[in-house]
Amino acid sequence: MRKRIVKKLHHLIRNYACKTAGKNICPDDMDWVQQTTVEKYDLERIPIEADLAANIKRLKGIYGVCPDFIIRQFEIGGGITKAAVIFLEGMVERVLLSENLLKPLMIHYRPLKPVQGSFLEQILRVVLPVDVVRKCVNLHDVIDHVMEGSVVLLVDGEPRGLALEAAGFKTRAPEEPITEAVVRGAREGFTEALHINITLLRRRLKTPNLVLERMVLGRISHTQVVVGYVRGLAAPELVAEVRERLQRIDIDGILESNYLEEMLRDHPLSFFPQAITTERPDRVAANLLEGRVAILTENTPHALILPGEFVAHMQSPEDFYHHFVLGVFIRLLRWSAFAVSLLLPSIYVAVTTFHQEMIPTRLLLSIVAAREGVPFPAVVEALLMEIAFEILREAGVRLPRTVGQAVSIVGALVIGEAAVMAGVVSPLMVIVVALTGISSFLSPSFDLAISIRILRFTMMILAGLLGLFGVAAGVLAILIHLAGMRSFGVPYLAGLTPFYSDDWKDVFIRAPIWMMRRRPAELSKSNRKRQAPGLKPEPPDRRPQGGRS
Repeated sequence: MRKRIVKKLHHLIRNYACKTAGKNICPDDMDWVQQTTVEKYDLERIPIEADLAANIKRLKGIYGVCPDFIIRQFEIGGGITKAAVIFLEGMVERVLLSENLLKPLMIHYRPLKPVQGSFLEQILRVVLPVDVVRKCVNLHDVIDHVMEGSVVLLVDGEPRGLALEAAGFKTRAPEEPITEAVVRGAREGFTEALHINITLLRRRLKTPNLVLERMVLGRISHTQVVVGYVRGLAAPELVAEVRERLQRIDIDGILESNYLEEMLRDHPLSFFPQAITTERPDRVAANLLEGRVAILTENTPHALILPGEFVAHMQSPEDFYHHFVLGVFIRLLRWSAFAVSLLLPSIYVAVTTFHQEMIPTRLLLSIVAAREGVPFPAVVEALLMEIAFEILREAGVRLPRTVGQAVSIVGALVIGEAAVMAGVVSPLMVIVVALTGISSFLSPSFDLAISIRILRFTMMILAGLLGLFGVAAGVLAILIHLAGMRSFGVPYLAGLTPFYSDDWKDVFIRAPIWMMRRRPAELSKSNRKRQAPGLKPEPPDRRPQGGRS
């Protein structure tokens, strides 16, 4: 008896305090609302009650006075029973909500007699012309569907609800990716809408073996992440490893795919990219056919492809969209540009500082004449020019697009010409830095290009201290580092080493498609065959008799 009296007094004091503070709700069963955050397990243990008013009171307690949280109460069939729809303003299509949900329930619906099953089931079968409907049994289901853009229907007397697909928020249409433009190939890229990205991928791989596993990451953001792979091509242990690493992530929010990439790395301190980042659905489809795994993240157009070994970052989808001879030429040019962007400034510094005997006499005299009057040694000169070039490049990227290119081009011309006229740098150094910068743009992977930009400064410092011995030591250290790295169990230098003759058809060159009969050895060990033999085009009179050889 005493406990009841104490509990009643406590209840009266709390209600009075809430009314004094201007709060609308203070029920006895809402202690969890007073917490600083409402966690998932709190919502899962609160079921939907048959009392509509109690459910609405709880939802208002969770969202408070949020202006975009809408609860529209109405009566079904002109007064048969009370109901309410819960949604977020701006997340749903208002016309769809009015025409396909409110109008049929408020005006046209008359219950069937006798009622078969629950009242809510009859509404679902007879009234609602909505294709995607999910059931809600607790408050976590309600809030989860509302945050995704669905409309939740609650009916008085029913201990559950219905989540109706009615998303209507604005999304960007598929456009050509700016960072991965091609001369020949598809012009559409991923967007920030996850369902559009899934559709773009499905259109290219029309097979039920394309598996898309959905999960939600982020304790606050609740970001949807989709793991995609082709059943029978991707190694089961690779898929299991990707799934396990994703499920281990426990963070407040996932705002971009790089949040996942940094959490999934085998070598987190290495600045070499360990996942392929792309906006092109055709590139994702091509990698899935090789046995890789793709990760699509909500609210970002960049997909992750795993594993991301070094050779894969040197390949572009356009290599396969032209004749293989042109593909070979572009591939060799790309590898040459990679070497130039990494080593050219350091080799110039080493040769002009320590190894002048390696330079032909006429060229040496020209270099000496050009450097006459320059007050800095070659290594300082190179570092100053490279820093200035990087500043101009970043300024061109961060400025508005209409003036960014003009500022970067005009700034480079003006600063380079002024530096040469003032005698701060030599004209040959300007040529070396410009050629190095242009060569770095040939990399199809922006992440790999950033790694090379960082290493370039280290190589120049080693060249200024030890000459070509420092350059050789730097290259050796990079190779040792790369050889010791792995990406989801795959050697980072796969394709180069260990040696597989079939893999070398797609490393430094691009062999004809009819010659590339096997998938990469380190990716798909159980199902390497990807095309039938004897597909080389030949005139009819030269084809072997009796079928393919």
